[in-house]
Amino acid sequence: MSLRIGMRELRAKLAEYLESSTPIEVTRHGQTIGFYIPVPKQPNQSERAALLEAGRRMQEEMARLGITEEELSADFKVWRKAQDAT
Repeated sequence: MSLRIGMRELRAKLAEYLESSTPIEVTRHGQTIGFYIPVPKQPNQSERAALLEAGRRMQEEMARLGITEEELSADFKVWRKAQDAT
C-alpha cells in the first residue's frame, strides 16, 4: 500500500516521508509524476540487496496500479524526450 501525496505536501514533510517505510505516489495537479519507494537498509545489508529489495517493492506497486514494465518504459521515454527538448 502506498500513500498518494501532492508535491506541496512532499516538500513540506520531506524528512518525515524519507524516514518512512511506506511507498509514496507523488502527484502534481492530480496526475502521478513519480514514486518514492524506500528501502529500509539493515546494518549488514549490501547495496545489491538494497537494490533487489527496491525492485521487489517497485514490482508490487506496479502490480497494485496495473502498470506493465512496457508501459512504464514507454512513459519514461516520452518523459525523457520532453526533458531533452527543454
